[in-house]
Amino acid sequence: MPSRRAVIAALLGGGVGAATLTDARGYLNRFAPLSGDAWGAATADTRERVATPYGEATVRYDDAGVPTVAGDDELALYFAVGYVHAADRLFEMDLIRRRMRGTLSAAVGERTVDSDRFHAQMDFAAAAEASWRAVEDTPTGEAMRAYAAGVEAQRTSEPLPLEFRLLDYEPAAWTPVDSMLVEKQISWGLTGSFRSLRRSVAADALGEPAAATLYPDRMDHDVPVLRGETAPESASGSEPSSGAADARGEPDLASLSAWLADFESGPGIGSNSWLVSGEHTASGEPLLANDPHLNLMAPPVWYQMGQRRPGMRVRGVTFPGVPFVVIGENDAGAWGFTNAGADVLDTYTYETRDGEYRYGDEWREFDTEERTIEVAGGDDRTVTVRKSVHGPVLEREGRQVGVAWTGLQASRTAVAVHELDRSGGREEALAALSKFDTPTQNAVYADRDGNTAYWVTGLIPVRESGDSGGDGTSDGGGEGPVRGDRVFDGSAREGEWPGYEPYGEPDFETGWIPFDEKPGVRDPDYLATANQRIADDPDRYLGEGYAAPFRARRIYDLLDERAASDDPFDFAHMRRVQRDVVDERARLFVPAILDARDAMDDAARAAADRLEGWDYRMNRDSRAALVFELFVGHYRERVFEPVLDAAGLDESHYPNDWVLLTLGPESRWFTDPPAEGVDSRSRRDLIAAAMADAAAEIDVEGYETYGDYNRTAIDHPFDLAFLNYPRLPTDGSPATVRNFRRESAVGSSFRLLSRFDGEPSLGMIPGGNDGEYFSDHYSDLLEAWADGEYRPLVATTDGDPDIRFETGDADAAGGAGDE
Repeated sequence: MPSRRAVIAALLGGGVGAATLTDARGYLNRFAPLSGDAWGAATADTRERVATPYGEATVRYDDAGVPTVAGDDELALYFAVGYVHAADRLFEMDLIRRRMRGTLSAAVGERTVDSDRFHAQMDFAAAAEASWRAVEDTPTGEAMRAYAAGVEAQRTSEPLPLEFRLLDYEPAAWTPVDSMLVEKQISWGLTGSFRSLRRSVAADALGEPAAATLYPDRMDHDVPVLRGETAPESASGSEPSSGAADARGEPDLASLSAWLADFESGPGIGSNSWLVSGEHTASGEPLLANDPHLNLMAPPVWYQMGQRRPGMRVRGVTFPGVPFVVIGENDAGAWGFTNAGADVLDTYTYETRDGEYRYGDEWREFDTEERTIEVAGGDDRTVTVRKSVHGPVLEREGRQVGVAWTGLQASRTAVAVHELDRSGGREEALAALSKFDTPTQNAVYADRDGNTAYWVTGLIPVRESGDSGGDGTSDGGGEGPVRGDRVFDGSAREGEWPGYEPYGEPDFETGWIPFDEKPGVRDPDYLATANQRIADDPDRYLGEGYAAPFRARRIYDLLDERAASDDPFDFAHMRRVQRDVVDERARLFVPAILDARDAMDDAARAAADRLEGWDYRMNRDSRAALVFELFVGHYRERVFEPVLDAAGLDESHYPNDWVLLTLGPESRWFTDPPAEGVDSRSRRDLIAAAMADAAAEIDVEGYETYGDYNRTAIDHPFDLAFLNYPRLPTDGSPATVRNFRRESAVGSSFRLLSRFDGEPSLGMIPGGNDGEYFSDHYSDLLEAWADGEYRPLVATTDGDPDIRFETGDADAAGGAGDE
């Protein structure tokens, strides 16, 4: 990346760098005058001295643009953190709150009207306000007010980022409620799943046996988080083996389900984490690894930084818009998170009449409000926001469902993360995690005293049925907990959540699985989470949307192999595991592909031959990896598309690859397809056809190796060439530990390796810390991330501060710096 000065010089002088800005000029010509003011953000630097109503603070940036912010006290620290976030990520922060408030179209026009309609109907803003009311009078509330003041100090005194000039609007003032909206966006992205609605639609269209195949109650594998030899300390939870769920969907809900698929948590969103006790390490100290798999975008979803004040030093990654370090370490310990897969969203149908819905023995009016969606350059829209006792009521083409989601009520997660940053050891960390209400997560923790822990966090409802008499047992008085994997009859008061209060404060003592009864364990020898099933024999229903076990199996295999050897675990081994690219899908299915070669044409057979003797590693220079990844995509379509298409279902109903690749040759899916008009098809012939498709794609696209196909596609929200990150070849696949999912732009959004042996822990984000295109740190870490490299988690920040925050009129003496 050329320096900022070089880019500006090229722009003004028409030199060699000007070609990279051609798109920028065109975009500006369409949306705003090409004026000196429009490019003001490209030539201005953050001021060196800033006035603050709080105590003094300093900011030092290292050679990768990672700041260490130090404050005299907490409020001085978080004011400075807010200023730094705004300086580097203000547009990203504004985009998130606009999306969650349903006001994107006022800035970008027609293309986001549907998004605004959904977000307005969900009324995430009211949920954020409820969360703020719950924390505003706590020390966390004080910290968030100081943070918002820091954001405002930067927003009102510095030139706006380029994107605001491209869209020709100014952002509104930042408030603590906006920070809560960022938290809601994170929680929704991880737990906002309409899987049970999708399952019900599939059951109506294809029959219950087919739906059970697509969405099994339990995937048959032997790698839960808590394996047999490591029992939970208290009651553990997962789905009970109670047979197929009762399907209650309606055919007319198909269009609603398809529409909602655009706004729920993305397919494959997940993460890896593992920890090893010091009793098994070369240093005698525990080791911890975490790499959350989230959307890959420019700039990255995370912002890396260090924070210091008397009595606290914490480093890791923050979400722009929220002041606290979410994943990382302090002087006492280290922690990380992966998605737990808990079922925390239910949908309900109602008997209705004239704007009312039946709820038990009474008729109630929907809480109804008309809102206007402002559309830049287009006609404004009116959206009806309707709510029931369960929460928002979502509508499409005359069909509607009520939605209950734990994130629609007040959450103490900000308090939990704030306390986690300040925690002094395992028990204080667990006490903080007990307040981590949303999203539900697998938390791993290790400290310098050698203590480790794993625990499931988050509010998980204990559902009651209309027929259960309030005791939480299954419908009709049967045994076992009420499951959440179907659409409930809201009028019959099925699937009730005691203690739930949408847009209010829940009763934290009623209707939720207690923290000490969630799956958890102290001091395991070693333990791994990769979004797989949590435990085999639960007493509680936790969920049914767990990930395929491929990553979990590989991590546990590598840990088991090391534990069985004469070599202790060490930091180098942890790094090898995190960079591992063996694809367990290939180990499972390549034998079936090779067995089907006699049914293939010449081109397909030649491609399949590449898999003979392959080590299943998804390396960028591998031809076999290319063949296999393209084959899986085509095989998925060959198996599922004809059946789903004939039933009027789209690709949002595709199951995960574990389901796909464990369908045996005698599966009814092949011998008696569950849709009219679809003939039986042998698995062997479908494998052959899919391999022919893969061979043809390789030929047409001119691919030579996996890296020709598996290239980073990390884009700015505008999706303009000059703002998007470069396309670089990389290793990994959707099923490998080193995770990269080209088709969905999801992967390792931060890699953390923590240790306590006196050497620095390591971390890496996929891109650059600075969201400003003209910064030297816009994408400077992308190549290192694509190559699987790391940087020390502790920033190198010698020398004078880059920014000083001083009480009094610091502004006038400082002004904007000059390169």
